Amino acid sequence: MAIVAVAALLLAGCTGDDSSTTTEDRATTPAPHPPTAEATPTPSPTSTPEPEPREFTLVATGDVLLHERLWVQAQRDADPDGTWNFAPQLRHVEPIVSAADLALCHLEVPLAEDDHLGEGYPTFAGPPSIVPALAETGYTACSTASNHIFDQGAAGVDRTLDGLDEYGIAHAGAARTEAEATEPTIVQIDVGDDTIDIGLISYTYGFNGIPYPNGDEWRSNLIDEDDILADAAAARDAGADVVVVSMHWGDEYVHEPNQQQLDLAPTLIGSPDIDVLLGHHAHVVQPMENVDGQWIVYGMGNFMANHAQPQGPRSEGLLVRLTFTEDLDDGTFHTSAAEYLPLYQTYEPPVEVLHVPEALASGETGTAGRARLEEALERTVDVVESRGGADEGLVMIDAD
Repeated sequence: MAIVAVAALLLAGCTGDDSSTTTEDRATTPAPHPPTAEATPTPSPTSTPEPEPREFTLVATGDVLLHERLWVQAQRDADPDGTWNFAPQLRHVEPIVSAADLALCHLEVPLAEDDHLGEGYPTFAGPPSIVPALAETGYTACSTASNHIFDQGAAGVDRTLDGLDEYGIAHAGAARTEAEATEPTIVQIDVGDDTIDIGLISYTYGFNGIPYPNGDEWRSNLIDEDDILADAAAARDAGADVVVVSMHWGDEYVHEPNQQQLDLAPTLIGSPDIDVLLGHHAHVVQPMENVDGQWIVYGMGNFMANHAQPQGPRSEGLLVRLTFTEDLDDGTFHTSAAEYLPLYQTYEPPVEVLHVPEALASGETGTAGRARLEEALERTVDVVESRGGADEGLVMIDAD
């Protein structure tokens, strides 16, 4: 043990270290490390969430052409105070209409001063209580250019637009003043936390030979290619994200588009300022056609009307539902889904508009009967899809 101790002392002396630290201390004391730079934490990557494209649904229906049988039903369904009520006639389509972001009707007739002063064919004056029924059903706008818009003169135009305003229903196609005629109709809809602006413009082939009231040619819009393109561009310039064009055209009671429709539709839908064409007037259903991703609805038939031919196609109509989705690259909208629903207007009381697939599925076929609704369904599908719409993604809305 002495040799080991001496060697340890000699070794300690060779180091020239005169500290009092012992070998045992050195063995248990960790050697110092050179100072190191404090590590900088690596920031966790933060990614900006991709914006969601804006999207909305548009529902549109055919002619609101108020024959007397509809008035009688509205009287039967009157409110306790005696006010006529048309809303029950629309109860079967209300869920689809009210669920849309924008629901567009076609009010073909001017309004009377009072329900009891209504007139039927050939010069119409619709009971004004139709307007609250349309609002209650969920309609947010109506097109008004038609061959009957001048049936009650300038006063009829003014009453109609005043009545729509009273219930918050936007309108396009007729005007009370020249200034109103030149101002685009822009409907702003809320979609999530954002809004989308929809431009509405409306035109008719004619006015049944009735002259412009007081010679005021601004009172309503005749179909003219240059005017339509210019009005669509004006709506776009006014901020419209999507422009909807309503066309009162075609041959009455004929399913196939006429030459004016076939000539004009491709030009209009080819405009960068027009996103969809919605047709009225024929009183029977006409086809839907896709052109480069956009839809032409040649004619939606009757919605609320009661021609004295319950067994014919005039009792059949069409509801169209289109979904528009934003392209985030350039902010434009395209039609991402196209759907249609066959409708049937009953003739015998209770007079009402039936959701045909739902009525057939439930067995609640009203006064129409199963066989008649099956006929309506088959004919509507054949006509609507006759120009290749199904190959372009067009589908029928089925029963819930």
